[in-house]
Amino acid sequence: MQVIETRSEGLKRELKVVIPAADMEARMVERLEDVKGKVRINGFRPGKVPFAHMKKMYGKSVMAELVNELVRDKPSEILSERGEKSATQPEIAMTEDEAQAEKILAAQADFEFTLNYEVIPSIELKDVSGISVTREVVEIDEKEVEEQILKIAENARTFEDKDGAAENGDRVTIDYLGKLDGEPFDGGKDEDAELVLGSNRFIPGFEEQLVGLKAGDEKVITVTFPADYPAANLAGKDATFDIKVKTVAAPGAVEINDELATKLGLESADKLREVVRGQIEGQFGQITRQKVKRQLLDQLDALYSFETPERLVDAEFENIWRQINTDLEQAGKTFADEDTTEEEARAEYRKLAERRVRLGLVLSEIGEKAEIQVSDEEMQRSLFEQLRQFPGQERQIIDYFQKTPGAAASLRAPIFEEKVVDHLLGQIKVTDKTVSKDELTAEDEADDKPKKKAGKKKAESEAAAPVEAAAEEAPAPKKRATKKKAAEDDAAAE
Repeated sequence: MQVIETRSEGLKRELKVVIPAADMEARMVERLEDVKGKVRINGFRPGKVPFAHMKKMYGKSVMAELVNELVRDKPSEILSERGEKSATQPEIAMTEDEAQAEKILAAQADFEFTLNYEVIPSIELKDVSGISVTREVVEIDEKEVEEQILKIAENARTFEDKDGAAENGDRVTIDYLGKLDGEPFDGGKDEDAELVLGSNRFIPGFEEQLVGLKAGDEKVITVTFPADYPAANLAGKDATFDIKVKTVAAPGAVEINDELATKLGLESADKLREVVRGQIEGQFGQITRQKVKRQLLDQLDALYSFETPERLVDAEFENIWRQINTDLEQAGKTFADEDTTEEEARAEYRKLAERRVRLGLVLSEIGEKAEIQVSDEEMQRSLFEQLRQFPGQERQIIDYFQKTPGAAASLRAPIFEEKVVDHLLGQIKVTDKTVSKDELTAEDEADDKPKKKAGKKKAESEAAAPVEAAAEEAPAPKKRATKKKAAEDDAAAE
């Protein structure tokens, strides 16, 4: 076998692989000899079939098997011998000329194919001891815990039917039918909907018009959907709702005690406080973690500058670009609304894709050198988390990860990345700083406001692209309803 490098430009490689016809024929002969004793052909005793007859009957099919096996197995062997890693699955090209293909199958011509691929660049790891990050920590006080428990108690309190008019704080049970220009619209109808007046769950102006109604009352109300409403067909539109009030119920007292804890499946109010405190600490801890990680990745990005595999960048850009356009569509906005153009946005997100791929390669190299592994137990926990997010689709999710190439890598990559980040945090200077809740969340809240370059923060939050050499990333399972569809299914709710 000959391997001839026909292209070496930057990270791009092209190899021509030639396997002489004599070698192919020798492989075929060896394969036929192996099965000779097993073949049964009418007129011949087992093991006594003349080789020439065997070759005539099975030679081409055996050669076709050999071609498939060589194309499947040889690329990885060749790259290993060359000490190279392909950024994606190599592209393989063979002759498309039927006459030439027939000659190859008849062992009358050399078998040739080409490999096109990009190599993972060689990365010389830098000293990270000079990196320092600030870890903002919020001290959770009892007031914060009690406020959260109070909200839980308010949501869990009971209501008792009453005969009088509905007031703020009362719960009404209603049927409603929404109309645009007098015609019902999809998702604008519900029966036995429960709504606590003053909760601001429904679109502005809806709940206020129910105050004063009694059980049995009917009323037509007029509202205007917000301009940024998720369902584009309703955003900014005036609509009417035919309302029928079925019951009005007054709220019971809000009490924080062992009885409340029992309703929630806990043994005592003290245990409830402990659980709530843990949840709050977890929520703030996630924000702290993301801020620390962002600082770390920003400084790593400043340390490294190297050419990135174009195909990886293309794939990462397409992922980002698809999400950006989905966000714009769901918001009913254009690039002009975001004070940019499609061309400018493409250029910016292309740079972001390059950053993510570069950081992914760096983290991958650091993890490999540190011998960081992802255990089977960690993979199982990640899979269970996927199952929890898609209730009712457990079988489909399991089948997806078992049968889809690259799907397991999509579970492994984020776990691996977090473990590499933990490894790095043990090597750099981390300074804790106690801050208030508002200080910790200030930047994140600012990021939620409309800003130039649609979806930028969302894209940047996933700062390093997961890199799995020679593996194609498979699409994640989809939930049953999109955000837009969910919004339309409950059109009166904000």
